Amino acid sequence: MPGKKRQSLNLLSGGERALTCIAFIFSLLMLKPTPFCLFDEVDSALDDANLARFTEFLKRLAEKVQFIVITHRQGTIEVADNIFGVTMAEQGLSEVYSLSPEEAEAMAG
Repeated sequence: MPGKKRQSLNLLSGGERALTCIAFIFSLLMLKPTPFCLFDEVDSALDDANLARFTEFLKRLAEKVQFIVITHRQGTIEVADNIFGVTMAEQGLSEVYSLSPEEAEAMAG
């Protein structure tokens, strides 16, 4: 990482470790894009500044690769082209819903 001395991955904080792994995955995708990529909560350990960097790279790479991102972070959800969610209105009965960002914004007010 820029400004950091070279050290073992085990000595990095959770956010630094996550960002290092994400950067490695993004560099692989820039070299050899795949049709799609699935991320599951990779942004959970990132602070707000690094979340913004992550979403900027995600938007840039989305021109070549289709991303499916499972997340609870609002910053990541805001840059999505489509939003899918699962809710459990009744015990044992899950419901899947889909929203465009415009529909989500209208619902939020």
